[in-house]
Order: sequence, then C-alpha cells, then structure tokens
Amino acid sequence: MLNNKQSAAGNIPRILISADRSSSGKTTISMGLMAVLVSKGYKVQPFKVALDYIDPSYHTEITGRSCRNLDGYLMDENGILDVYTHACEAEEKADIAIIEGVRGLYEGFESLSDLGSTAQIAKILKCPVIFVINARSITRSSAALVNGYRNFDPDVEIAGVILNNIGSRRHAEKAKEAIEHYTGVPIIGIVPRDPAMQISMRHLGLMPALEGRRRLGDGGFEARLHGIEEIINKGIDVDRFMEIAKSAKSLKSPDNSVFSAASGAGIPKPKIGVALDEAFNFYYRDNIDLLKLAGAEIVYFSPVKDNSLPEVDGLYIGGGYPELFAAELEANESMRRDIKKASIAGMPIYAECGGLMYLTEKISTGIPGKGTYHDASMPESTYSMVGALPGHTIMGQTRVVSYNIGTLNKDCILGKKGNSFKGHEFHHSEIREIPEDAEFAITLSRGTGIMNGMDGLISKNTLGSYAHLHGVAYRELASSLVEAARKFQESRILL
Repeated sequence: MLNNKQSAAGNIPRILISADRSSSGKTTISMGLMAVLVSKGYKVQPFKVALDYIDPSYHTEITGRSCRNLDGYLMDENGILDVYTHACEAEEKADIAIIEGVRGLYEGFESLSDLGSTAQIAKILKCPVIFVINARSITRSSAALVNGYRNFDPDVEIAGVILNNIGSRRHAEKAKEAIEHYTGVPIIGIVPRDPAMQISMRHLGLMPALEGRRRLGDGGFEARLHGIEEIINKGIDVDRFMEIAKSAKSLKSPDNSVFSAASGAGIPKPKIGVALDEAFNFYYRDNIDLLKLAGAEIVYFSPVKDNSLPEVDGLYIGGGYPELFAAELEANESMRRDIKKASIAGMPIYAECGGLMYLTEKISTGIPGKGTYHDASMPESTYSMVGALPGHTIMGQTRVVSYNIGTLNKDCILGKKGNSFKGHEFHHSEIREIPEDAEFAITLSRGTGIMNGMDGLISKNTLGSYAHLHGVAYRELASSLVEAARKFQESRILL
C-alpha cells in the first residue's frame, strides 16, 4: 500500500516514449530529445522500461544523470515508484523525467495482462505517452494504428504522435492529416528518413556508449550524437513535448524505501571493486547505490587496462562483451592472476554473465558453424581467462533472452539458503567442460542458467551466474554482498 504523501519527484514533469513495435526509432528519438533538452539547460532524468543495459548507457552519456530501469515484472508498484523517486532526487532534483519504453507499447510478460509492459509503467507513473510510428510506406493506415493502440487500453494516455522515417513532405502531410482527423491525437514531430539516425548495432542490441566512444573516438562519437540532436531539434516541437510532460498527474511517495542507509556508525566500510571498462559495463546504477547505502565504498577498476587489482575486500564483475575484448583480457596476465589469487584467498567475488565468462578457464570465439551473429566479428580463437571458476565458455548461436526465477540452495555471498529472486538472463554463450562435482548455489524454476536448471557456479566465495539481479527486486543482494566483504575485511585485519 502506498502512503498519501506527495514527493517532490511526484510533481516533476514526466513523459514516456513508446511505439507500436521494436525498431520504430524510439531509442534514437529519445536520445535526441534528451540531448535537445540538456542543451536548453534542463536537468533530464532518464529511465528505460525493462532490464536493458545498452540504451541506458546512451541516456546516461547524454544527460549526465544515471539512467534507471523500471520493470513491472520484477518490481511491484511500490518498487517502481521507489526507483523513480530516488532517481529524480538522487543527483540534484530533475526538471523532467523521460522514460523510454521497450518493444511495443503493450508487449509484456503475458498475452492477457500488461504485466512487464511499457503500458504498465505508464499507468503506475500516471505518465502521458508519446507514440512513435515508423511511417515508412504508410499514410492513412497510420491513423488506424493510432486508434487501435489508443482504444486498446483507455487507461493509457496517448498524448502525441511522432512520425518517423518520413520520405517526403507529401508523405508527412497525408499521414499527419489522417491521424489528427481520425484520432484527434496531435502530431508533435516529423522525423525524416536519414542514415544519421542510425546507431551501431551489436549482437545484444546497440553498441554500449562506453565502447562506442572508444571505437569512434571522442570527436566521432560526439559528432554522431550531435547529428541526432540536430535532426530531432528540427523535426519535433519541443515546446509541445514539454507541455505534455507538464500535464502528468502528481504521484504519491513510496512506502518503505529500499534506498535508506543502513545504520553503520563505527562499522568499517568494506571496499568493493567494480569492474568498469569497454568489456564490463552492464550494471544497474541502483545496485551501485544500494551497495553504498549498505555500507560499502566502491572502487572502480579495469580488467582490460589496469595492471593490478586495487586494494579491496570484494569484487563485483558485471556483464558486458568480454568475448570482443578477449585478446586484451588474456594479455593482461597480472590482472587475471590477481583475481584468481583473491578468489583462492576467499575474497567474495560476484560475477554476472560476462563476468562469469571472464572467471571461467577460457573463452572460444568464431567456432565454425556457430556464426558471428549480428555484426559481432570475432576471429576463430581460444583465449585464457581467470580460471577462478571451472569451465570453457563457447560463443555461439545459442541466444537466451528470458526472465528467470531462482532459489538459493545454500548459504552464499548472495544470501541465505531458501532466498528466492526474480531476475533475467541475456546471452549468446554457454559454459562447457564443467566438472561433475561442480557446485551451484542457485536452482532455477524458470530460465536456462548454466546447466540442467542450475546457476550460480561457485568456488569458495566466488559465485558466477548468468542471472542478472536488480537490488530493488531482490533486496538481499546489496546487504549480503556488503556483509560478505565486511567479513573478509575483518579476517584480513585479524591476520
């Protein structure tokens, strides 16, 4: 149950950008609008519906504020309001919140409910929706599309339409006239068909912003973003966009916020090293915030570039693309050696997906018959990795995209035996050559995991899983990791 107190964040203008399907252009349009508003001096707080890491990396890059994820399957209504409120107030109060949807407006976990959908988030946050249409080759039919989406759920307020991929002035005029005549919904933007609106793709979606900046160089990367900003500034009525955002109704404050500092007076702060570079950058900012609130000091390091592990009491190695930087990761022998020594010494090490792959013994890429999939060119080769966990990572055509549900089958650095969670997994790899006596800490009732419905491969206090966890959905995550790091810190002090 939510309380009746209004939060400052609840009165911030907000707007949600959605579409009829994927590949309609909502990501680049969202990026462009954020960039335009930042250039005008607004403090823009970005959000992304569902659990994607890559789109949020661009939103963060553009706005200078950490993009947050909102997922109605993993999080309850209070959790969504909690994430929203925390984000809008955490880094100086925002002037506007812009939420990018996922897939089509009504796509979600189930066929007969809006669970996990963009529409669910729009209703929970009382958020007007801007509907993006890929209008390539359609004009009058676009009116039928808008009417269908608007009438499907009257509780979702479609307040404006942006026409994307417009080929000519006549094309724009016909589509605009039809939509406004038959639906009464205003057209607030017309975006031309332009290759400058394209962002480099990768096998899990877009190329992450951190990697894009490295590959294109600072100048090329900024030029690409500036080009998108110019197109959007010219094609979209930004003043009308802001008026719609200001029409959002007030929200109540969440109850029992998870974003509360633990009482830690006089308790040593353990240092948790977080791997952050081109190879590892899939993190939910909320997880980092929650680790800090639970009492940790965060120390960032790069498995690609740094020669040695920093002085820390625990490690968090997130997802990313270690397969694309495998040669560099292999070449950094001193870092791999330090991490393995830390694992053997009992340091708590938590690795998700890409981090799991890095901790195995080796990674093989470009295997004949497996393909290079979706613009990810990888040579046929095998690279030595850390070896803190057993197994051989094989890159291939296996594509796993799924929510998962798991239960801890033993006490471990993620919490107590019997704890359960909802998470997700998203990968193109599999782990082979796992010994028969290998231990797993997670039993899945939904999802694929590492093998035979098991996930959370462990060795001492090192745990690697394909499951990605969000600290608002699984509240024991931050406190358990920090407690494990604190115990390790204390044991070293005693020595």
